[in-house]
Amino acid sequence: MPHTVGAADLLGFAAATTEAHGVPAEDARLLADTLVTAELWGHPSHGMLRLPWYLDRLASGATAAVAAPRTVSDNGAVLVVDGQDGLGQVLTAPAVAQGVERAHRHGISAVAVRNSGHFGTAAYFTRGAAEQGCVALLATNASPAMAPWGGREKRIGTNPWSIAAPGGRYGTVVLDIANTAVARGKIHHAKERGEPIPEGWAADADGVPTTDPARAIEGLILPMAGHKGYAMSFMFDVLAGVLTGSAFGSSVVGPYRPTGRSGVGHLLICVDIAAMADPAEFEARMEALIEETKSTPSAPGTAEVFVPGEPEARTAQRLRTEGITLADDTWAALTHIADATAVPLPRPVNSQELPA
Repeated sequence: MPHTVGAADLLGFAAATTEAHGVPAEDARLLADTLVTAELWGHPSHGMLRLPWYLDRLASGATAAVAAPRTVSDNGAVLVVDGQDGLGQVLTAPAVAQGVERAHRHGISAVAVRNSGHFGTAAYFTRGAAEQGCVALLATNASPAMAPWGGREKRIGTNPWSIAAPGGRYGTVVLDIANTAVARGKIHHAKERGEPIPEGWAADADGVPTTDPARAIEGLILPMAGHKGYAMSFMFDVLAGVLTGSAFGSSVVGPYRPTGRSGVGHLLICVDIAAMADPAEFEARMEALIEETKSTPSAPGTAEVFVPGEPEARTAQRLRTEGITLADDTWAALTHIADATAVPLPRPVNSQELPA
């Protein structure tokens, strides 16, 4: 049966159970907020199904409960930080604050984070930079998920990236994608729901295309756009892994493994809009681009043309009223966490009980 809960209650549960694992309250709430925000955006693949993964890594000591980042180098516009195995979200949030501040000061900035962990959805962080007057690009690497083009063993991560920019009266325009045909979390989500995955998403361990999510998890995720997706993922590992001094390629450990240093690297680049253009003119130009794009005649079966980030904003508005519905397997995992931490589960509600 479906379990629908309010976003605020779900956030409180995730924060309390994370805090029960030794994470400071503010950091625990940040982690929880990234998970609930992903649910609100309609991306449960990066939502609550990942909470047990993070908590298992905290429990094993693979992830440090209390982050203690160390500055490796700092020349003003460029900052390199060693995360020393802290939670990815807890390390990336201050990296964004530093990136924005330094971009305002220098016009452009680059913040590299090495030895971090999975940080959830990249758009959570680039949106914040865009709301402070920057165009931001955030790249990260991930554990092996696909084979190099022409290969049959996992060596390359999904290595997602995000770009965000202010869109004037239309809010923030944001792209957040993996370089595979699909984010790995969506295959885990399909497995939790007991549903097949679409053709073209993955292959099994022998390289044979499959629609079975369990076989796909053990096998290969296929690159988007064929060889182009592979090449993009390789180059983003150059930016997020090799350049930052972090792990790269097959040495990166994913969040679904409870042990082993993650070694994830992130690279954030922020451009201060005011250093390149009049902000008001930039917003007017963005609005013109958005309006031209959305005025495109829609194809048969399509009700409306969207710009990047718009579907997520619409979904969040709806789910704040309707509530967030969790898959049975996700609810079972949260029940186990509740039992282990003595934190009460969020109370399932109906839409009439939720705030408008």
